[in-house]
Amino acid sequence: MHVVVVGCGRVGSELAAELEAQGHTVAVIDKNRNAFRRLPERFTGRAVLGFGFDREHLEQAGIRDAGALAAVTSGDNSNILTARIARETFEIPNVVARIYDPRRAVIYQRLGIPTVATVAWTTDQVVRKLFPDQWANEWSDASGSVDLVERMLPANWAGRKLTELDEGERYRLVALTRGGEARLASPEIVGQEGDLLYMAVRRDSREELDSRLAEEGRHA
Repeated sequence: MHVVVVGCGRVGSELAAELEAQGHTVAVIDKNRNAFRRLPERFTGRAVLGFGFDREHLEQAGIRDAGALAAVTSGDNSNILTARIARETFEIPNVVARIYDPRRAVIYQRLGIPTVATVAWTTDQVVRKLFPDQWANEWSDASGSVDLVERMLPANWAGRKLTELDEGERYRLVALTRGGEARLASPEIVGQEGDLLYMAVRRDSREELDSRLAEEGRHA
């Protein structure tokens, strides 16, 4: 997958290097030419001098071929603007923004933009949000037969009872995060855009769950 990383500070440079090591193609955007010195010598991706909220600079970074974007500059406003352009203009499916002010994080989560607050930030968290189907495994039982996974609610599930997502012994909703607050699932709970779901799923039913959510998302 092609990934655009906006911001080449310590976070962005480390993230770019890790993504490339995993086999992804990577383009990094930063307004400071000297910032690219943080990239390792072995880095073979693109380095674009510019701003993540500038459509021309995003085009230079290959945004139209990208499947994910991480906005990790030192400015909350720049990160959120970049994330919204990536999501709304270029329809990038996996977008995450680094946020310094936790109060803003709640607001942007309601807009459907996953955020990572600086106080809780690690490279691993960002990678997991960029590739939820591969990385968002919160817990596994000792036998490896049941996982707890994190998934975004498809947009067209807003207004529907979330118990409809339950499939008996294969997978079921356990809890969700809404507006920055976690709550346990109940039979009456109705989905809202931006909900982050925590699903208990049998290991042999994970593909079925992911296929269902992907299909629902395409129909949004």
